[in-house]
Order: sequence, then structure tokens, then C-alpha cells
Amino acid sequence: MNAPRALHRVIVWLTLILSTGCTLPATAPAATSPARTTAHPRVLVIDTDMAADDWLAILYVLQRSDVTLAAITVTGAGEAHCAPGVQHALGLVTLAGDARVPVACGRETPLRGEHVFPGGWRDRVDSLLGLPLPDGPETVSNQTAVELLATTIQASPDTVTLLTLGPLTNVAEALQADPSLAEQIDGITVMGGAVNVPGNVGASGVGIDNPVAEWNVYVDPYAANVVLQSGVPITLVPLDATNHVPLTRTFYDNLKSNHVSPEATFVYAVLTEQSAFIDSGGYSFWDPLAAAIVTDDGLATFRTEPICVVETEGPESGWTKAGPGCPDVRVAISADGKRFEQVFVETLNSPSP
Repeated sequence: MNAPRALHRVIVWLTLILSTGCTLPATAPAATSPARTTAHPRVLVIDTDMAADDWLAILYVLQRSDVTLAAITVTGAGEAHCAPGVQHALGLVTLAGDARVPVACGRETPLRGEHVFPGGWRDRVDSLLGLPLPDGPETVSNQTAVELLATTIQASPDTVTLLTLGPLTNVAEALQADPSLAEQIDGITVMGGAVNVPGNVGASGVGIDNPVAEWNVYVDPYAANVVLQSGVPITLVPLDATNHVPLTRTFYDNLKSNHVSPEATFVYAVLTEQSAFIDSGGYSFWDPLAAAIVTDDGLATFRTEPICVVETEGPESGWTKAGPGCPDVRVAISADGKRFEQVFVETLNSPSP
């Protein structure tokens, strides 16, 4: 890290602490960085709907020296609308000391259907929960998300890994526009779905009769099928695995005494604003687990299953359902919650790469 970048990060950190009421730990424990391979970092593109747990996942990736984040594409069909979603993504990369990551947004409606996230959820995400982030670059990519996905993949000298943290609208549209992109993608890690466990759409208290679907897939089931059937190797990180990594008060209390970087301090501030959600018992490390699996798939156990997505409107719409004739998908079926928490916190607190 050069001196101007280090000074900038310290100023951002102190601003965040003063404006949110966060406090430094009384004694900041030394951060222990997980083992990394930096000689040839994996080229990664994140496609995100910029929900609150996406912020955590993005900061985790930005702290990894074994990953080069080449672009962030935002889907306006998810929780954030395009303008705030792009602004917040640029703020996150600036907070992490590297504002060179290009950001673009896609369409604000699913490829098919009219499923949407609840309006109140979108309002809170659009407002960044009232938290500050540094201003990102004044210029935003003049490309659409689909164009940025295509040009980033085509320009990379190495194959690219995609990490998707929202509805699969952008990725599906890009693959439909240019099916040859599939040959340059070494894999897509998808946070989404519920295979052998109940979904979370019907349990969200918003009046939708659907016990089987998970939100990211439910919003655009057609797009999810396009991606699953693209021929690109898919690793699905569904609720089956994320149920094993609940975000608990114990984790929050531990982070309270161990947030020694701007990134960890921002994550602590996010969780402070979501304390009621944590205490409800319904909060899991959904997107952060998917991000961590990209860098260390030993955090989960997997099983290959033939998976299709139910597109028909009704109480099974968006169900990631195993069945004959469906493409084989590598499905995370469980996760090591304790080791995930250790890796996640150590990475957030590690010096920026």
C-alpha cells in the first residue's frame, strides 16, 4: 500500500467511526491473514444486487490478494435500484483503497415476469442504512452491465470466475447476447436457491405464498435457468449451506472488539444498524459465504445434483428443484460456520493487498 492510499484509508476510517458512533476496540488484536496465493490471482467479476450482505461480501473480496476484482456489475432488478447501487459499489471500492474497479448497472426489471423485492427492503438498501461511504470516482462506466460483463471477460488474458449475489438477470442477458462468453468463464458461483430445505420467500412476512423459493432466484427464475443451462460449470450456494452460517449476536459482539481496518469497521457499522435483524435469528451470511467459497471451497461440502428452476407462476415459482433431464450443478449442502467466521474476520482485518 502506498502512503497516499494508506492516509486516505485512515481518514475514511476515522470519519466512519465519528459519524456512526462506532468505537475502536480497547485493545486491537493483531490480525492474522489467511494463507493466500498471490503469484497468479484469480480474475473475478461480481454481479450483485447491492443488498446489505452483498456489501460484506464485496469488502471480503477486495481484501483478498489471491483475487483480482476486475469489475462489479449491478442488477437493478434486485434490492438496490441502479443509481444508488452503483454509487454504493463505487464507495466500497474507494473505502478499500482501490477505485479502479469499473462499475455498471443493468436493467431494473427481470428478463421475464414481474417478481420484485419488497419496497421497504429496497428503500433501506438504497439509503445504505443511513451509513456514510467515501465518494467514488466521478465517472461511472458508460457501458451497461451486460456490456461491461462481456468486455471484461473478452479482455481478460485468463478465464474469469463470476460471483453472483443477486438475481441472475445481467449474467443471463450477457450469455444470451453472446453465448461464446461461456467458453471464457471458468465457473460461476451463485448465491441462490433452496434445494433440499425450505425457501425464504414465503417466510419473509410479505404475504407471498411460496414455501420453496429463495429470493435471488425467485425474482427472475427464467434468468436462473438460462445460467444453469449455459454449459458453464455452476457452483450453487443455496440456503442448504447458508443455514449453517447464521449471523449471531455472538459474532457481532466478537466483531465489536475486533474491527481494526476501515473495511471491518464498516461491516461492524452495518451490523449495528441491523441489530434487530440479528436478534430475530433470521439473518445468515448468505452472500459472504458464497464469496468465501470462491477463495476456499473447503469451507463447504458439495454434492452434484441435476437442478432446474420452476418458472411457472404459483407457489413453486423460483424453486431450484432437482429432477431428471436437468443440468448437473455442484451444490453446497453444508458449511463450516466456525471456520468461515474466522476466515471472514481475519480477511476483513488484514492489510489491504
